[in-house]
Amino acid sequence: MSFRTGIAGVSRSACGHLVIVAGGKGARLAHLFPGLPKALVPIGGKPVLAHQLELAAKAGIDTVTILAGYFSERIAEFVGDGSAFGIDVHILVESKPLGNAGALIQNLDALPAHFFVLYGDVMTAADLPRMGCFHLDRKADFTCLAHPNDHPLDSDLLEVDDDGRVTAIHAYPHPPDRDFANLVNAALYVVRRDALRPWSGQIKNLDFTEDVMSGLLAVGARVFAYRSSEYVRDMGTPKRLEQVEADWQAGLIDIAHSGVRPAVFLDRDGTLNIDKGHLRCPEDLELFPGVGEALAALRHAGFYLVVLTNQSVVARGEASERDLAAVHRRLEWELGKAGAYLDGIYVCPHHPDRGFPGERVDLKIKCDCRKPSTGLLERACRDLPIDTSKSWVIGDQTRDVEMARRAGLRSILLQTGLAGRDGHFQSAADHIAPDLMQAVEHLLERQ
Repeated sequence: MSFRTGIAGVSRSACGHLVIVAGGKGARLAHLFPGLPKALVPIGGKPVLAHQLELAAKAGIDTVTILAGYFSERIAEFVGDGSAFGIDVHILVESKPLGNAGALIQNLDALPAHFFVLYGDVMTAADLPRMGCFHLDRKADFTCLAHPNDHPLDSDLLEVDDDGRVTAIHAYPHPPDRDFANLVNAALYVVRRDALRPWSGQIKNLDFTEDVMSGLLAVGARVFAYRSSEYVRDMGTPKRLEQVEADWQAGLIDIAHSGVRPAVFLDRDGTLNIDKGHLRCPEDLELFPGVGEALAALRHAGFYLVVLTNQSVVARGEASERDLAAVHRRLEWELGKAGAYLDGIYVCPHHPDRGFPGERVDLKIKCDCRKPSTGLLERACRDLPIDTSKSWVIGDQTRDVEMARRAGLRSILLQTGLAGRDGHFQSAADHIAPDLMQAVEHLLERQ
């Protein structure tokens, strides 16, 4: 069986203008790079601004506006007119700091109908043309790239509906008695210029999240989250700079934005969390010890992390889709506490057998997504640029191993959960491991 192993990019950008907000003082890096703006701090031996301009040129963007402030002369000296990068670059210097949105709004008339916005301290390998098409196809007023990260507890988090439309912003700090989905605003935007007109003439500090996004939501504007696991990370603190540099050296930042990487497809119950039967509420979710550390190790090695789970509890009528979403919010939240996150959770809610009290007749079908069928795995490969030739499946049941066999992937059977005692299939796993951490150690030794 073959799967699509990459997402084809759009040849030219649907939005041909990029605004780089680079007016910040960079105080947290000043002791490492005195007299240097954050946009010129090196990653892999060259300024992050150079990486951004190269990405823009490859995306078909022909014009870049840099909103500069502190040390603007250093930026102007480095960039020139942009001809070295094959694009037209204009530098606008703010007379006084107006936040990450204020200076842009003061210069709206110099911008086209739709444009990208990127902060000067953000390293990214995002596919800008694809994001631009997403924005235009949805007739959006404002689109932000949103992704999970390894520190959701101190991040601003987004709540979205099934269509990707943002319904709420949950600002840090978060209340201790609530679980949130790990979906973080990554500070890469596509903006419809005229959606920002209500702020025109306001010469004051404005923030894209606190003022612009929140203000647009308040008036019912079309604000969307473009979900992506492409690399987007700020390097504005010494610790984050160190991590971005390590990611560059490890080859995790593909500036050509193909982003094709292997994945580890994980079962949920009995693999990540203790199998307590049909899990119906978040309070019953309990991770195995070491799961967060194991997933973080896979992430550091460059794997996508995708959960594929059969949840017949929905078809049985014992839990609703909303109940299941609450369980997965708890899962993401608990993993976030351990510095780990998932690129996707794919669920089969179906069950072929009838006769359960309160069952959902509409879900009592024979489907192509219930493991060991490969439907969930195929869906993940359509959504993410996955290299299946180097991917693995890890689970505690023979249906996980059989799904891997049908898909042509290697598999590891865990001795947690059912430990293969379900006995439904005779497929032999490539390896048997006592727990997830030891499975990860075996996998990494063979990469």
